[in-house]
Amino acid sequence: MEVKAVVRDTGITPRKARFLLDMVRGKSVAEALIMLEFTPSPSAKTVAKVIKSAAADAENVFQMPIEDLTVVKIFADEARTMKRFRSRSRGRVSPILKRSSHITVIVAGQES
Repeated sequence: MEVKAVVRDTGITPRKARFLLDMVRGKSVAEALIMLEFTPSPSAKTVAKVIKSAAADAENVFQMPIEDLTVVKIFADEARTMKRFRSRSRGRVSPILKRSSHITVIVAGQES
């Protein structure tokens, strides 16, 4: 059985989030949380929070033991982009795109 958790409109850009997600994909939940705990990226807390949420759903709703859970799929989709502008010389402006992302985690237990 697969359990899904999603966090929407995080302040993390999708490109930066994918570095972390590639690191924990395919690992057990416990191993993924340990790896994220010692990762110096500030976005690691948000990713760890989503993994914990999916694991808690699996444990409480579907009575699956956390020790048997693995991160089957984890991906970041692009969310809305805030558009800002920076003033430049001669009355011009340069666009600034503040990107955000939706992070989806799917955990599954080992089939016995």
